[in-house]
Amino acid sequence: MVILSNVSLFSCCNISQKPSLSSLSNSPSSRNSHCALRYSQEGKEVVVSPLRSVVWSSGEEVSKRSLLALVSASLFFVDPALAFKGGGPYGQGVTRGQDLSGKDFSGQTLIRQDFKTSILRQANFKGAKLLGASFFDADLTGADLSEADLRGADFSLANVTKVNLTNANLEGATATGNTSFKGSNITGADFTDVPLRDDQRVYLCKIADGVNATTGNATRDTLLCN
Repeated sequence: MVILSNVSLFSCCNISQKPSLSSLSNSPSSRNSHCALRYSQEGKEVVVSPLRSVVWSSGEEVSKRSLLALVSASLFFVDPALAFKGGGPYGQGVTRGQDLSGKDFSGQTLIRQDFKTSILRQANFKGAKLLGASFFDADLTGADLSEADLRGADFSLANVTKVNLTNANLEGATATGNTSFKGSNITGADFTDVPLRDDQRVYLCKIADGVNATTGNATRDTLLCN
């Protein structure tokens, strides 16, 4: 069975018109003038022409829609390794469910990057643009997120213990569930509009200090500390 991936072009000629019996002659020109299927496989473009499996008979008409449905159905058999190209629109490497311990992402633009369930221990995200990135259920123990733009990032169920969040901007980030910031450095971090469990807020207020260099907001104020 041929596995299709990255279908790039599907074209049919005169397919909406029911061919006459005379047009279905044995001449090479009539056999090759109807349809062509163009797709890429393992980086190479492949053209299949004609679609010899299509047979017309009286009372039958093959439409473009039917052939498109056939191609669409074949996509269900795409090799997952080929279908999943990356974790986000700016970072094309696969980062979801991976062991990326110690990997250097510093200064990179990783907007809406998908790090769900990944192991990111001691990973370096210093100064990275991580707006809307997902760290859902990820292990960030000991990671460096200092000066990172984490606005709208998702830390739900994540392990954020012993993380360097110095001058990080977490405005609007999500930190629901059992997310833990225990042992983290939050000097100058901006937690504006971050929903935190009461126990986490109390803990962070005890260690909160500094003013965010980008937003100018005091960490204690963004945490709504008394």
